[in-house]
Amino acid sequence: MRKISGIGLVAALVLAGCGGGPQVQDRDAINDPYEAQNRQVHAFNKGFDRMFFKAREGQPRSRDTVLTRTVGNAGSNLGLPGKVVNSLLQGRPEPAIKNSFRFVINTTLGIGGIFDPAGSSFSLPETDTDFGETLAVWGAKEGPFMELPFFGPSTERDAFGRVVDMAMNPVGKVLSGNDATAATVLQFGGKIAKRKRFGETVESVYYDSADSYAQERLLYLQMRRHQLADEETNDEEAWDPYEDPYAQ
Repeated sequence: MRKISGIGLVAALVLAGCGGGPQVQDRDAINDPYEAQNRQVHAFNKGFDRMFFKAREGQPRSRDTVLTRTVGNAGSNLGLPGKVVNSLLQGRPEPAIKNSFRFVINTTLGIGGIFDPAGSSFSLPETDTDFGETLAVWGAKEGPFMELPFFGPSTERDAFGRVVDMAMNPVGKVLSGNDATAATVLQFGGKIAKRKRFGETVESVYYDSADSYAQERLLYLQMRRHQLADEETNDEEAWDPYEDPYAQ
């Protein structure tokens, strides 16, 4: 999905939901009016994961190998320009500058992001962000919980943010033809590599829970609300028991 024709609609929805600062919802509230449809999508996602990613009997659930780290690093590196744009849209120049330096260092010294000298030698860890967070900073409300095909748990706000992130990805704007295709494949490969690296966490939710949909929904909402609340209060010492296993 490289283009979006409904940018005006997205902007209108954002303005309609504007309040004043990030809208952080009650961490215990569950807003899920589409639960029946969401459960159907969850069943599809779970079946897809079982078919292609679930560890077979006798195999380890997590695989942290040179290959998974290499592909994961390269995929994450390609996502940095989008994070820079979002930090700027949020009025946060410091993480934008740090992620910019991280991208330059890892693209050059790290050979296209295969290695992570920015983190290991220059103390520049990735600052994660996305357009869903940008919408929250602008005052957009969280909206109902949603389960997206292939992408998994989300909210209405984060679903809109995901579409915009894909549409405005700077890497896709700069590259073209085979280079753009290769970059997209590498980013997708990075997601798969992270799924394998953090397989224990993912599979414990999917296959060890009495109700995997309810468990996934709870963990996602608490993780996301905790993330936004920390940024609102600047509580850098807070510990997140539901930390996103895919974040680096």
